[in-house]
Amino acid sequence: MSNIARILQDSRIIAIVGMSDKPERASHEVADYLLRHGYRVLPVNPALAGKEVLGQRAYATLMEAAAAVAPARIDIVDCFRKSGDIVPIAEEAIAVKAGCLWLQLDVVNEQAAQLARAAGLDVVMDHCTKIEHRKLAVAA
Repeated sequence: MSNIARILQDSRIIAIVGMSDKPERASHEVADYLLRHGYRVLPVNPALAGKEVLGQRAYATLMEAAAAVAPARIDIVDCFRKSGDIVPIAEEAIAVKAGCLWLQLDVVNEQAAQLARAAGLDVVMDHCTKIEHRKLAVAA
């Protein structure tokens, strides 16, 4: 089993950083897909904090999202942000003891990846959770 397959199979709670409330945005489409496949999705976007997106309460920060699911933890921090914005997100993912820092397609930040790995998080870069989950479903 690949590392990505293991991460997706072992995970239940996914925080989507940079979540949009616009249905045409990739983050919205991916979140909808993940919800339909049994994951708990925590939208993280300061502009949407306190509102509901796809029936899920949105949070301003990963810290707020993590507090909302405690004592459970965020399994995957799924990042829909520019590569240059990832280091502070990685630091927050480490602080909340997330299981994985996942950077979406075309998002690569080696510094953030090194920080996360050094803290014991799994790291996936330049991959889409929806596409990778679909591959698992086809293989099953």
